[in-house]
Amino acid sequence: MATSVHLVSKAGVFQEMEARQHRLTADEPENNHGTDKGPAPYELLLASLAACSSATLRMYADRKGWQLGTITADLRFKRDPEGNESIERTISFSETLSEEQMARIRDIIEKTPVTKTLKRGTPIATHFA
Repeated sequence: MATSVHLVSKAGVFQEMEARQHRLTADEPENNHGTDKGPAPYELLLASLAACSSATLRMYADRKGWQLGTITADLRFKRDPEGNESIERTISFSETLSEEQMARIRDIIEKTPVTKTLKRGTPIATHFA
């Protein structure tokens, strides 16, 4: 589990980040003052949730000897006119699962680490150096 990310921002909204030995970028689309050189921050948030969801389900299924086939995750961030935010997550498998397996999958998906972090509204402490 990554415990830190280092970010350097030199100008505009284009961002370069490092997580362990991996380099990532983030940007905004051109219609939102960016240069579209990378995913937007909310897209990275959704990607984190999708990756954690899929990886957790895969690890669980592998332990149980279940065949999931290809996992597909489609996520959408929504904000209604009142400012209420939500994420819609649709998960599908190329293999057919029994109702018992799907019931367990429905339980496990709500317990994935990133799901739990987002749902509990983890406090953020900000410090300026």
